[in-house]
Amino acid sequence: MQREQISVFDIFKIGIGPSSSHTLGPWRAAQQFTASLAANGLLESVEQVKILLYGSLAKTGIGHGTDVAILLGLTGADPVTFDVNAIDSTIATIKKDELLNLGGQQLLSFNYENDLSFLFFESLPFHPNAVTFQAFLNTGKAFSETYYSIGGGFVVKEGETGSEKEPVDLPFPIEKAGDLLHWCLSTGLKVSEVVLENELAWRKEVETKKGIMAHFQVMQECIYRGCHTGGFLPGGLNVGRRAAALNKRLVAATDYTDYNSWLAAIRKGGNGFNYILDWVSCFA
Repeated sequence: MQREQISVFDIFKIGIGPSSSHTLGPWRAAQQFTASLAANGLLESVEQVKILLYGSLAKTGIGHGTDVAILLGLTGADPVTFDVNAIDSTIATIKKDELLNLGGQQLLSFNYENDLSFLFFESLPFHPNAVTFQAFLNTGKAFSETYYSIGGGFVVKEGETGSEKEPVDLPFPIEKAGDLLHWCLSTGLKVSEVVLENELAWRKEVETKKGIMAHFQVMQECIYRGCHTGGFLPGGLNVGRRAAALNKRLVAATDYTDYNSWLAAIRKGGNGFNYILDWVSCFA
């Protein structure tokens, strides 16, 4: 049986959190549903959309921003490129105006309270993270699809088996940690070198390295933003942000203007055990 082959870019995804399974996955599901409507020539016939959240997506959806992710996904926004500073205002406008621009093309009446249902006590058998999209057409018919967010930002549509990626020939197939150790010992390659050789089965080395650096850039931006943003975490649970206050105390009066000068300020504090633990608490 062909095992699923997972790239570095399947494991590390750029997206809007806080959760890959409860935020990024539902966002991707909404995008796929909208694309499915378009592929079937139905997008312009849609008059109303309803969303049904089941199981874990319903129970923890508000805290994880599942509702927000789905609404943004239905508008055609992409989690890789969407401006996080525009999230609150975009959702507020949808709720206030009671309008949803499906796929960025079809403006629909949308009432958040009536058209988005949290089914706390209902679950579907395949997976606890389930969402059903229903589109009601001007022909009197309806079109619906159910998706499962199975973790890591991966989404499976009901009736499909999973990944539709074309299989590739990996020079160093790895199913468990022992396989990785075997290839390192037998070839003399480092872990990073084994992984890079496998990535070449999907794309050129320059493309892989460019993608990795793009991910690293986003990681830097996330860390810097998180350590300099006060107030409360999104989700309505009134959980206070701790990182900004910790950062301010740890760097004290040191001046900096960007990520790199901030790192330099952090390094000036030395490498004492308690100092390092304080930064672990800040980043965590």
